[in-house]
Amino acid sequence: MAIVSVSNSFLTFNSPNQLRFNRRGVSAMASSATGVRVAMASSASGVRVAEGQGNLPKLVLTSPQNSEAEIYLFGGCITSWKVASGKDLLFVRPDAVFNKIKPISGGIPHCFPQFGPGQIQQHGFGRNMDWSVLDSDNSDDNAAVTLELKDGPYSRAMWDFGFQALFKVIVGADSLSTELKITNTDNKAFSFTTALHTYFRASSAEASVRGLKGCKTLNKDPDPKNPIQGKEDRDEVTFPGFLDCVYLDAPNELLLDNGLGDKIIIKNTNWSDAVLWNPHTQMEACYRDFVCVENAKLGDVKLEPGQSWTATQLLSIS
Repeated sequence: MAIVSVSNSFLTFNSPNQLRFNRRGVSAMASSATGVRVAMASSASGVRVAEGQGNLPKLVLTSPQNSEAEIYLFGGCITSWKVASGKDLLFVRPDAVFNKIKPISGGIPHCFPQFGPGQIQQHGFGRNMDWSVLDSDNSDDNAAVTLELKDGPYSRAMWDFGFQALFKVIVGADSLSTELKITNTDNKAFSFTTALHTYFRASSAEASVRGLKGCKTLNKDPDPKNPIQGKEDRDEVTFPGFLDCVYLDAPNELLLDNGLGDKIIIKNTNWSDAVLWNPHTQMEACYRDFVCVENAKLGDVKLEPGQSWTATQLLSIS
């Protein structure tokens, strides 16, 4: 059955993608003899397991400076990033469901191995599967955890390849960094596209993004199937209405003014493109409260057997 133990510094459990909660605490159905150790600090900082919405397991990362992030194992989705002041800079839509039937709508969902519509389901299956905990770490400066996703019957039914996805999340003093590493574990090559579909809490009428001037654009308004090619000539891109625009070969640093008094630096390595999105009145209940600024890799990444691709994102307060 379950293997769960708590020591002064570690919570150890088996098969974390099968974690469930009951009134007594954490329990797990072990399918492997390999335990996973999640670092638990004796102080308030570190990594802890908690019961999330819909009774889904989530990890709470707390830095020594009291910045905090929450990550659901379902979808490997970061749903909250609170800086030391307690302000949450990410946004989860009010219509989000936590039932493992639909992906979590908000935070930082994964789009893998496909961005947008295509041969498989919208935005791929990475946001619809349980990720597992591979490792965690606490230091004097931050708290970190690495999640893992591997192919299985669900993924192979629509995309018949062996892969490993590692997602490392680090919470520091007023910063949130991620590293996504995709490895081809198959005996044949495959190609994929991917993105981090980040929802930022914002006043959409007041928000703006700097750093995109000069980029080639694919504007999906009014017809997403036939985007209009163009070039961005503005120093500041705003969200006055519906916006769904791809920025090709985007720079590795953007500045988001969320219109709520925060300026967020968005740095990346190897995410070659950016996407800005706000649904406007298509989501009447919440469009005023967020904007999406997404790091993306929209050209096919081809990996031969054994090859890997890695991209990083760093969010910090200006």
